[in-house]
Amino acid sequence: QVQLVESGGGLVQPGGSLRLSCAAAGFRFSSYFVGWYRQAPGKERELVATITVTSGTTDYDQSVKGRFTISIDNAEKTVYLQMNSLKPEDTAVYYCNAVDLVLAANYWGQGTQVTVSS
Repeated sequence: QVQLVESGGGLVQPGGSLRLSCAAAGFRFSSYFVGWYRQAPGKERELVATITVTSGTTDYDQSVKGRFTISIDNAEKTVYLQMNSLKPEDTAVYYCNAVDLVLAANYWGQGTQVTVSS
């Protein structure tokens, strides 16, 4: 059974850092396109960062470019989102999404809360 398990959220002060993890349970990210999304209260879910595992290509929303970094471990089992210089407007529930490029299947994690506040 394909499952995404997210962790790493929490409360951090403005200017601080957090690292989110998205672990693949029961599969590897080898042929996947993985993205981190976020949804703030009263707002639509928005795409933050993506990585194409086969090529290592990454892309970022303009609002996080230079502050956030998406990466994957060598075993292709965990995708990370390193978040630096956090701002109050980064507060949201962050979701991991994985798209199987071979089977065209789409999976979501359960979400992890990130709160940036003093």
